[in-house]
Amino acid sequence: MHGKIRDYDEITSFIGTWGPFQCLILFSLVASILPNGFICMYIVFVGDSPHHECLIPETYNISEAWRRAIVPVVMQDGERRRSSCTIYSLAAVSNFSRLGYVPDVDVDVSEIEQESCRNGWKYSNETYQSTITAMIYFYIFSSSQSWQLFKRPLTTSIYFLGVMVGTFISGHLSDRYGRRPLLFAVMIMQMVTISIQIFSPSWEAFSAIFFFVGLGGFSNYLIAYVLGSEILSPQTRVVFCSLGVFLSSSLGYMAMPLAGYFIRSWRLLLVAMAASGILYIPLWWIVPESPRWLLSQGRVREAEAILRDAARRNGVMAPPVIFTQTELEYMVSVRNRRHSILDIAKSSHAVSITVLCSLLWTVIILGYQALVLNTSNLHGNPYLNCFLSGIVEVPANLVAMIMLKYYSRHFCQSSTLLLGGTIILLILMIFLEMLGKFCITAAVCVSYTFTAELLPTVLRNTVMGICSTSARVGSILSPFIIHLGNHYKPLPYILIGGVTLLAGLLCLLLPESFGKPLPETTEQMQGLRGLGKKKLQISVATEGRSLVLKEAKF
Repeated sequence: MHGKIRDYDEITSFIGTWGPFQCLILFSLVASILPNGFICMYIVFVGDSPHHECLIPETYNISEAWRRAIVPVVMQDGERRRSSCTIYSLAAVSNFSRLGYVPDVDVDVSEIEQESCRNGWKYSNETYQSTITAMIYFYIFSSSQSWQLFKRPLTTSIYFLGVMVGTFISGHLSDRYGRRPLLFAVMIMQMVTISIQIFSPSWEAFSAIFFFVGLGGFSNYLIAYVLGSEILSPQTRVVFCSLGVFLSSSLGYMAMPLAGYFIRSWRLLLVAMAASGILYIPLWWIVPESPRWLLSQGRVREAEAILRDAARRNGVMAPPVIFTQTELEYMVSVRNRRHSILDIAKSSHAVSITVLCSLLWTVIILGYQALVLNTSNLHGNPYLNCFLSGIVEVPANLVAMIMLKYYSRHFCQSSTLLLGGTIILLILMIFLEMLGKFCITAAVCVSYTFTAELLPTVLRNTVMGICSTSARVGSILSPFIIHLGNHYKPLPYILIGGVTLLAGLLCLLLPESFGKPLPETTEQMQGLRGLGKKKLQISVATEGRSLVLKEAKF
């Protein structure tokens, strides 16, 4: 007994699978993720561009007939619409109006020279009362209409750049200083920065603050995911990492268009987003530190205290000795080895898995974010389209949970990516767009679980942070991918579908993790398929003897 190093799940099996402790942790972490879905993509409404036309100042003495006729009718998405970018020459129209000429009776308006919107734009209030995009155009006039249109995807990319930096930094810090303190630090930062953003006087200020919103706005999602996967038992972990995490985010995402429908002003909508952080306050007294992380740091007493409290909550008796002497000595040896991001480079398995997982995350998040951002461009009501985009995630998460419970990770990941990529390539209508979103959402859910199961505890959050950082490259590119649709509508779907199909094949190179214990060290990691696997040897000095294990699961 004292010569065996048990894996963590075996040691903590006395707590049970489902009990008050597991339920409390699961629902608390799910609650911490709910606001993320609510505020994750508010730029869809805050940054949307309502229908607009060139502003004709009242100082121009133009008849009502000429005010209606001064805007050219153009073909857009197969329909004839009033132009948002050009008008007929104001000087010529003013002259015709002064002489009493009637448009299309005395003058053929199509023969008049056209010019860009030199005096700004007027916006329709039919869908939105105000948006940041309207504020951009109102305060900043430029002779380049294309540059003005370019600012919306740029604003979104600035946010995702903040997310990329934040996830990288927070992943490293949470592996060094703990999951719990970083979780609450980034949640506070998220709410504070959104509150500051409400008072943005210009596009430059809004975008600069948006970077810091991203810096803290997604890291709590990632840290909460890792924290739950480390605290909960294997059976509870699957439910939390699939249904719990992603269903919570989806419910928050569904609440966003509902809030936007009733709050049409972008500033007031941000007030609601910031206020959602009230859910975080009671969690400080509920969510504990990860015992796995404490053990990896050699803080055995703190880990034991949490485990004994969990047993008490579940109404079971904890064993007098939770960890054997051999296990304690092994943990001391683990504690004495400092772990950093450089440890990844020391293991070929860690490098190969990190690179491949990062590539998969980039492609999956590119497709997911692009489809989310595209909801405001679909035909029909943008609030309804966004709500449908959110509601389709609920069955997708349920399907992902069932697949993760019964099928190999290779099948789960490749099937969702290959099917999703094929559907996206064939998108012709809203139904297929939502079906493609269904598959990509399931692929996102699977990728989190799959990646977390391949990584060691000592570097799990660091590598998850690297993967999430890489994924933000996809997020940063996604608004520009959608912007390409302004030039050739099928192009975004061709690009997204193509890379998604490639990712569906590449994921088959990853090792299988279904039904296997979580690795604790880099030595316990598996290698890519076909590259071989090294057997782990650990020497532990006990009473003058050397204990050699071929494989340790602790």
